[in-house]
Amino acid sequence: MRPFLLLTTRVEDDAASHEYGLFVALTGLAPSRLAHHRLDVAPLPAGLDLDDYSGVFLAGSPFTSTDPVESKSTVQLRVERELDDLLDRIEADDVPFFGACYGIGTLGRHAGAVIDRRYGEQSGAVSVTLTAEGSMDPVFSVLPARFDAFVGHKEAISVLPEGAVLLAMGEACPVQGFRIGRNRYATQFHPELTVDAMVARVRTYSRHGYFDPSDTAAVADRVAAADVSASHRVLRSFAERYSD
Repeated sequence: MRPFLLLTTRVEDDAASHEYGLFVALTGLAPSRLAHHRLDVAPLPAGLDLDDYSGVFLAGSPFTSTDPVESKSTVQLRVERELDDLLDRIEADDVPFFGACYGIGTLGRHAGAVIDRRYGEQSGAVSVTLTAEGSMDPVFSVLPARFDAFVGHKEAISVLPEGAVLLAMGEACPVQGFRIGRNRYATQFHPELTVDAMVARVRTYSRHGYFDPSDTAAVADRVAAADVSASHRVLRSFAERYSD
């Protein structure tokens, strides 16, 4: 069976390693079936063959696509170029793809979505509702009609790209999940984050603009009281559908 490929951009070693562990646990894949490449550390290997993988995951990131170009680091600009090139190849063959948070913006931007800061959400749990299309989708239909999930983002999609199918919605952020083509998925929410992981993320990124740093303890307390277990199901659903 072919492995999946997980792409991450966490510059903190502990956070990157923990993120990989979360994807392993919540997809149900054995570590040998989830290859991990840190784009913040090194470019994608030359000659990367997508036929070697069952699908591609793109995790969240401290990067924000709507930041002014002049404020972006050399690493961020390289990562954006590489992901655009990779998504060209993924689009051409409709390769299975699942992007979370940073992944929804990256896939959306590549496909022509409008991304701005109208619908940013403070770090915490929010209620997400499946659309009629989501309830019938082969990957999203494992989710309850309404469930809680963790979010934390400065930007979001305000207009879906042409041809995209809206799968999940939120009250403060209208686009919480969508599909393009048959096999390319993305969520604004973080299906890979457990309560403990989100508490750690809140503390790691307390000064990154997701909330007032003075509110860190209160945000962490709210996160610790949340139940987002239902949101995790979509990762295993994607992995099971595309395992081969």
